Formats: sequence, C-alpha cells, structure tokens
Amino acid sequence: MMLENLRKAVWEANMELPRRHLVTYTWGNVSGIDRASGLVVIKPSGVEYEDLTPDQLVIVDLDNHVVEGKLNPSSDTKTHLELYKAFPALGGIVHTHSPHAVAWAQAGRDIPCFGTTHADYFYGPVPCARSLTAEEVEEDYERNTGKVIIETFNGRGLDPVAVPGVICRNHGPFTWGKDAAQAVYHAVVLEEVAKMAMYTLSIDPAAAPAPQYVQDKHYLRKHGPNAYYGQK
Repeated sequence: MMLENLRKAVWEANMELPRRHLVTYTWGNVSGIDRASGLVVIKPSGVEYEDLTPDQLVIVDLDNHVVEGKLNPSSDTKTHLELYKAFPALGGIVHTHSPHAVAWAQAGRDIPCFGTTHADYFYGPVPCARSLTAEEVEEDYERNTGKVIIETFNGRGLDPVAVPGVICRNHGPFTWGKDAAQAVYHAVVLEEVAKMAMYTLSIDPAAAPAPQYVQDKHYLRKHGPNAYYGQK
C-alpha cells in the first residue's frame, strides 16, 4: 500500500472532523499531499465516517488520475488539486459545511477580524470568494471552485499561509495548513471565529474590526519573525 504514513495521517485528520462537530453525515473531506511524488491522499466520496478505514482512502496525482484505491475520490478532489498546484506551501486541505462558516458564505460576506482569537490565526478577515458563474459551474464546477479561490487570494494579494482558509459564496469553507492535522485545526478555528463574529454583530450590528495594531500584535507574536508565543 502506497504512502502508508500519509494515508494514516489523512485518515486521522478525517476522523477528527466529526469529533470536532464540523461535519454532519458525510459533508466534509480532508486530503494531504506528498510533495516529493506529487501524490494526494483524499477521503473517498460519500463514505460514512464511522465506516471509514485508512485503506479506503484514495490516492490521486495532480492531474486527478487515480493511482491507488477502489473507491471514487471525494467530489471536491479537483478543488483540492487546484489549491495544491497554486500554493506550494500547502500540505493538507479540509472542506466542511460547518454551520457558522457556511452562514457567512451564504451571506456572501468576509468574516471580519473583531478580536484576538481571530487575529491569532488569520491575518485579516477570512475572505469570501465570489459565486461561480453559470458557465463555470457547467464547465467544471469543482475545478473552477479552486480557481475562484486562487483568484480571490491573488486578486487581494493574500498569503495563503497567513490566511489559511476561505469561504466560498453559497457553498462553505476550505482551510489548509502545512499538513492535514493543521488544516483541521484551522477548520476548527474558522468555525469558532465565524460563530464569535455572528454573536458580535447580534450584540452590535455596527461593531468595528479590531484595531490593526491589535491584529498585528496577536498574529505576529505567534507567527512573525520574532514570535514568542508558546515554548521553544
């Protein structure tokens, strides 16, 4: 069996989604990439999490050819592949339909950075990508979802390492990280900050984002060149 360590890591990351209440039924998937071979391990489409085993995961190449596996890969595979090709720093990707993040996506709004919880992980608002056109949906929905995410990041000059996630209008969130486990971590954070932002606006619909200097301090103390959060 190929890529056994990556396969196990991606399976464990997938199993974390229901434990963190990020998925209902089969509404989510995690992938991980082996950059040396250019091969991606991803959850099979429509398999219940309680039934999922590591050997059921599917391995595809960056051209979406199945290299190993008897099941169909996730229906979102082409989105994952576009992101891996565009953003070399990505080692793992997660897609969920977690409800608070989806609510922002359905409203078509960026998630503002109202406070330090958000700023610790996302440098600025979580962007909301535009809706796909009818032509883009008809041509290749999943691949074009990836292309629209890339368009959003390139168009806004965003660093996918500093902003490790996005919400797709009318759809939901994608997050990523250096590996599958970190991608899931960011999915958990994204859902929490989406919830907090909704609560904030329910208390004060005119609430303003945190001052930029507060956002800078909290992001950079964890991720900047002189970061000092945590243990060495």
